[in-house]
Amino acid sequence: LTMEAISALLDQHHEALASDFKSSFGLLETKFDQVRSVVEDHGQRLDSLELVSEDMSQRVSELENVCSSLRENNSKLTTKMVDLEGRNRRQNLRILGLAEATEGGRPTEFFTDLLCEVFGKEVLSSPPEIDRAHRSLAPKPAPGQGPWPVILQLHRYQIKDLLICEARRRGKLEYRGQQIRIVEDYCPEVMSQRAEYRGVMTELYDRGLKPSLLYPTRLRITLSNGERKHGNMLTASQ
Repeated sequence: LTMEAISALLDQHHEALASDFKSSFGLLETKFDQVRSVVEDHGQRLDSLELVSEDMSQRVSELENVCSSLRENNSKLTTKMVDLEGRNRRQNLRILGLAEATEGGRPTEFFTDLLCEVFGKEVLSSPPEIDRAHRSLAPKPAPGQGPWPVILQLHRYQIKDLLICEARRRGKLEYRGQQIRIVEDYCPEVMSQRAEYRGVMTELYDRGLKPSLLYPTRLRITLSNGERKHGNMLTASQ
């Protein structure tokens, strides 16, 4: 081969390499532009997600504050509701253990006579005034279940308090062969709270103490020397 032929071959090879390089570089530029476009899109999405995240975080924080406020308000309203219901029941008492339908069709008159018969004239010098008398609002008990409580609303709180104190003093009451109990008519929330003290009260009785539970759940313990102490379930268990 002559030098001219070799030079021509080298020129052809150089041109071919240059063409391939330009083609490959153009392809790389295209792919790079695509990658850059994807990265920019992802960056924009990340920025958008950060903004959304900040907005959601702020909303969650606001909702937590609202929820906390609502919880606090609900607690206050529940306390007020329980207090109002308790005040509404101040003149009520419950009679437990009285057979169903014993009262007949004129319950207020029947229970006026029942109270006079159970407590006698030494406690009730005159028949007590009863504003309302009814069984607790529930379906009639199934066979084998105990009778539903009777709820009485007395006209005078002093008479109701007198009957409750006398019922506690006697412990057991009887009406024409039926063992009955006469107790306070507490709302369900207070009854649930007082039920938590049963175990503690039993233990205090076993120790020879005289515990009593004041309304709504204030524990009073009478010592053997007559001294009275007040506390809660935690202090009593200690």
